[in-house]
Amino acid sequence: MAVIVNPHPSSNPSGVELGPARAITYLRISITDRCNLRCQYCMPEDQTFFERDSVLSFEEISAIARHLVARGVDKIRITGGEPLVRREVVALVEMLRGLSDDLQLVMTTNAMLFERHARDLRAAGLDRINVSLDTLRADRFEQLARRPGLDAALAGIDAAHAAGFENTKTNMVVMGGINDDEIPAMLDFAAERGIEQRFLEFMPLTSNDYGVRAERVPVGEIRRRIEAHGGTLVPRTKGSGPADTFVLERTGQKVGIIAAISLPFCETCNRVRLTADGRLRSCLFEGGEVQVRDLLRSTPTADHARVLDETLDYLSRVKPPVHDGLGHVQMNQVGG
Repeated sequence: MAVIVNPHPSSNPSGVELGPARAITYLRISITDRCNLRCQYCMPEDQTFFERDSVLSFEEISAIARHLVARGVDKIRITGGEPLVRREVVALVEMLRGLSDDLQLVMTTNAMLFERHARDLRAAGLDRINVSLDTLRADRFEQLARRPGLDAALAGIDAAHAAGFENTKTNMVVMGGINDDEIPAMLDFAAERGIEQRFLEFMPLTSNDYGVRAERVPVGEIRRRIEAHGGTLVPRTKGSGPADTFVLERTGQKVGIIAAISLPFCETCNRVRLTADGRLRSCLFEGGEVQVRDLLRSTPTADHARVLDETLDYLSRVKPPVHDGLGHVQMNQVGG
């Protein structure tokens, strides 16, 4: 197949190795690499963004998603950058909802713009949101994100509840010496709102010096601090996602831990990623990718199904059995 690219060729000098095909049921769509924040672990301050004509249109996104849904995808997550900075995002939600009534349609957002869009997104068919929230301190928020915005993010979370969103999750990237002292506060914040709190082990990225320098708090220490505050973590049934999920025995609060470095879930990973500039990618860290934007734009419409079938078949077989523990991409350009 043409235009297959291994994004990390130094890890595979003899060529891409193909393993057994995976069942791909989860598509993550990054609809923009732009964001209203500049979080230090996600992008550099002097970020260069994709040219606008290189970014997929909503019609192109929907067409790719339609084919993958027909091939078995039953969950789509809209990501960025920050997805709500892209204009008319409600229209895209409506288009994706129209693909299937059974499709689980979710979004990851920093929630800063969610207050103005909450009711329209709910009416358009968005099922649920995950909110990236690394601190409850305004000064620390601005330090991490290089922009103010905590009040807007908290207002967005409240607006989601008011609009009828349920099963909201908050995601905290735990960084040693930076925000790890807020684990108890984040647990309390989530418990007060009936939100599932998730703690993410820090993932270093070569594209960002901050990622290499940050102190990673290992999963065992994260668990110890949660239990010191809220009691024993009782495991829940693990699904196909990356999180180990628990209930705090003392309070019944739901908690998730995602430890992609200490406990990689590569063997059970069921997802592919579509980037804003049109690459279908097998893995956040490594594996393989195909620039489907150029293929589809240069191929007759009648051949699009064949192109996407070949792409999905390739990506389902090139997913690594385990990643090497260091991201070779920039988070905002591939969708975290």
